[in-house]
Amino acid sequence: MSEPRTAAELDQEAALRRALEDYYRDGKPPWDSGVTPPELIALVEGPDAVPPGRALELGCGTGTNAVYLARHGWHVAAVDLVDRAVRQAREKADAAGVDIAVLCGDATRLDEVGVPGPYDLFFDLSCYCGIPPHRRDAYADGLTKRAAEGARLLMFGYGPGALDDPVPGVTADELSTRFAGWHLTDVTPGTNPFPTFWFTLRRTSAQA
Repeated sequence: MSEPRTAAELDQEAALRRALEDYYRDGKPPWDSGVTPPELIALVEGPDAVPPGRALELGCGTGTNAVYLARHGWHVAAVDLVDRAVRQAREKADAAGVDIAVLCGDATRLDEVGVPGPYDLFFDLSCYCGIPPHRRDAYADGLTKRAAEGARLLMFGYGPGALDDPVPGVTADELSTRFAGWHLTDVTPGTNPFPTFWFTLRRTSAQA
C-alpha cells in the first residue's frame, strides 16, 4: 500500500501517536489493565484450545498478554508504537523469565518492523479500532502476508460512536470486507458500558 498522500492523513497519524504516548506517560491506558482477558484464556486453555505455535500481538502495550502466551508455550513477537510501553513490556518479559521479541513499530507497517512470520495466532486488544481508516488496508495486508494456513486473529475493539474519538471504531462488516481470504467466525459483544466486541477471524485461503 502507498504511504499517506495528504497532510490530513499525516496529521491524523501524528495525533494518534501523541495520544498513545500521553496515555502511557500518564500511566492510565484504559486498554492496558494488566489482566489477561478471559477470551484469550479460553482460546489458549479452553476445551477447544488452539495448540501452541507462533503468535504476534499487535499493540502489545506493557506486555501482559504476550507474557501470558509465552508462559503457555507460544513463540511470541509483540509490537507497539510507544517506546515507553515497549520498554515496560521487555522488563515484564525479563521478570517473567520468558523469551519474547518485543519490537517498537507501527502495526500497519510490519515490513519495517522485522516480524516475517508466518504466525498461527494474531492478537489485537484495541489496536485496530484506533487505527486511522487510511492505514487499515495496510494492517490487513500485513497480517494476511504473515498468516500461516488456518491462522486465527482474535481482536477486541469498540464500535462506531462508542467513544469521543474521531477514529470510527470497527464493525463486523468492515472486517469481513477488508480481510480478504479470512472468514469471520465469531462476534461476541464485550461487557463494557459502551459498544465493544470480540471478533474471531480465520485465514481460509493461501497467500498468492
